[in-house]
Amino acid sequence: MSLAAPVLHQRSVGSVLLTMDSSGLRRMREDGAAKVRLPQGSHEAILINTGGGLAGGDAFMFEIAAEAGANLTVTTQAAERVYRSLGPAARVDVSLRAEAGSSLCWLPQETILFDGASLSRSIAVELAADARFLAVESIILGREAMGETISSARLCDRWRVRRDGRLIFADDVAFDGLPPATPATLGQARAFATILLVADETGALIERLRGVIGDAGSASAWSGKLVARLGARDGFELRKALIPALTLLAKDASLPKTWSF
Repeated sequence: MSLAAPVLHQRSVGSVLLTMDSSGLRRMREDGAAKVRLPQGSHEAILINTGGGLAGGDAFMFEIAAEAGANLTVTTQAAERVYRSLGPAARVDVSLRAEAGSSLCWLPQETILFDGASLSRSIAVELAADARFLAVESIILGREAMGETISSARLCDRWRVRRDGRLIFADDVAFDGLPPATPATLGQARAFATILLVADETGALIERLRGVIGDAGSASAWSGKLVARLGARDGFELRKALIPALTLLAKDASLPKTWSF
């Protein structure tokens, strides 16, 4: 008796390589389901997943650099959706570099985890001593307006940020199964975000940021870093706090227009 052949599921893969210098685009390469578009005359890059979301076994890689004196803001066309996995995690690997005198903003829209989703994401950042860096990552645990709930999901989110070769920020968020809902973790929140700013003026911004965030979260600043954690009942409430917070911290860079859609 012959054995049935194993089912091979189609996987989505993609990569983007993008380098911006002080005069504009220097290098761009895209592969697979990952695309990037740069509106004419702007210093903004919009990442697009033509696969329509992430499923188990998908793999995406983004390598983005702001060279000396460059200003670059990177966002996404829409919220990223992570669907139920049949076993393996969807992988997203992000490598960011900001050289001397540059400003780099990593401002993707939200990541939505569906029930049974599995996501492993790593963000590695290399900064020059005087580079300015702003980043946000936000997670939505199902869409409340659609009546979606999460009974089980896997998330591993790893940040490592180095400035002038020295590790200055390391953060890991992970759970496997029912999302944590204790008073010390998410509580009643089903949407949450982390904001990181590395800049000289973090001390001057902290009180203004706390005023903007209000009861949606908290923030701390030390040694040229500012870190804020936000939580909300759903993605809409989270965005209401995120937009003014990011607008304040972005300084001379305006918030990407895709955030207003």
